[in-house]
Amino acid sequence: MDQTMTMLFAFLESSGIWAPIVFILFHSLRQFLFLPVTVLCLVGGILFGTILGSIYSLVGLTLSCILFYFFHQTMPKTFGKIQRMKEKWLGDRVSFTYGQIALLRCVPFMQYHLLSLIMLERKKNLFSFTKKSFLTNIPLAILYTFFGQSISTLSLSIIIGILATFTILFYVLREKQIRIKWKEFFVEKAS
Repeated sequence: MDQTMTMLFAFLESSGIWAPIVFILFHSLRQFLFLPVTVLCLVGGILFGTILGSIYSLVGLTLSCILFYFFHQTMPKTFGKIQRMKEKWLGDRVSFTYGQIALLRCVPFMQYHLLSLIMLERKKNLFSFTKKSFLTNIPLAILYTFFGQSISTLSLSIIIGILATFTILFYVLREKQIRIKWKEFFVEKAS
């Protein structure tokens, strides 16, 4: 990861005034370059600061989601691997709220496009998918860009507090439904 960040820094620093556009392009094409979302957001915080880095990351992540939408629509069989990953990890009847998806996007080991697939199953048209993608990318962009700018000053207790807050918020933002199986609801009477 150090080598990836070093190469990314060198390339972006040499871009001059084109650095924001190159950074946004890196974000939108990062899945083809096998770059993690968190690394790009951290680099954005280091190079551009929290505010501009968050804006650039948010634009790039939204463009990445739009590309995902179009590739999913034009090549649905190619995305079978992500569908199988979803069924394996989460089951076939997973139902996350948008707040939970926003929090899960902040978890570094959570597959970014797996969460995009879950949103795509709920919002089929491009406009609503893009809007929800934009909204669920806001915490991710701000959090990791902030970490990128202030990574050297955070203490272990602050990091543990942030992780505990995420855990509590994930529970609070869950979808509150009760599912009763047909056989349990209509119990047969013993004759």
